[in-house]
Amino acid sequence: MSITARKGLNMRALGIIGYHQTGKTTLATCLIRELTKKGYNVCSIKDIHSETYRSDTEGKNTFLHTQAGSKAVFAKGLYDSALLFPRPLNLKEMVSYLQADYLIIEGLQNAPVPKIVCAENTDQLEELIDDTSIGISGVISSKMKSFKGLPVFSLPDDLSVLISTIEEKCFDILPLAEPECCSACGKDCYTMAEDIIQGRAERSDCVLAEQAELKLWVGDREIVIVPFVQKLLQDIVIAFVNNLKDIDPKGNIKLELKR
Repeated sequence: MSITARKGLNMRALGIIGYHQTGKTTLATCLIRELTKKGYNVCSIKDIHSETYRSDTEGKNTFLHTQAGSKAVFAKGLYDSALLFPRPLNLKEMVSYLQADYLIIEGLQNAPVPKIVCAENTDQLEELIDDTSIGISGVISSKMKSFKGLPVFSLPDDLSVLISTIEEKCFDILPLAEPECCSACGKDCYTMAEDIIQGRAERSDCVLAEQAELKLWVGDREIVIVPFVQKLLQDIVIAFVNNLKDIDPKGNIKLELKR
């Protein structure tokens, strides 16, 4: 475990939302493919609403591991690997395991990220569009070029323009802190995302991510710490260091704990 200074996760995120069979997966796979062609590293999250879907299968050996009490199971096969959890993870937990240039999130309407809305008709658009929306695509894209000021992207014709829009509009994912634990900027992460997308704020206005004077790493993972805990831990470390002899009291502090 180490405590050191480092700028955020540097993983830009894009959400793709919409009803079933409106073109979300088609759009997601197209964007993943195109961003990868451009040299970006891409990770993705697929939110699955089916009550019959399970990542693991009852009776399989991996299932027996979790049934016995394992908190997570790595399934390593000849051709791929999977990390299985016996519970649904929230977005913050999933993001902590990922590292990429871009994260494509299919589903998760409440994610505080720029979004493309896929729809079949304008009623669906009216319901789903909010200030995190940066464009429209999917089935409805063959019927219009814009809707309430938002561009409509039809594939494959508008793919290059859509990629340019993503590169311009997407920003490093926000820390996903609970409002009761942070709100150091005066708002929750979703409202901050809306304000950034609409030009009312900058990504650097996120106090927790950009202006933190203390950051915690466990292994290769950066752990976001809310301001109160930051201040508490910072005061303890500084008080200890200030009692040492022959040190620069104004120098940055790096503490590494091996275990």
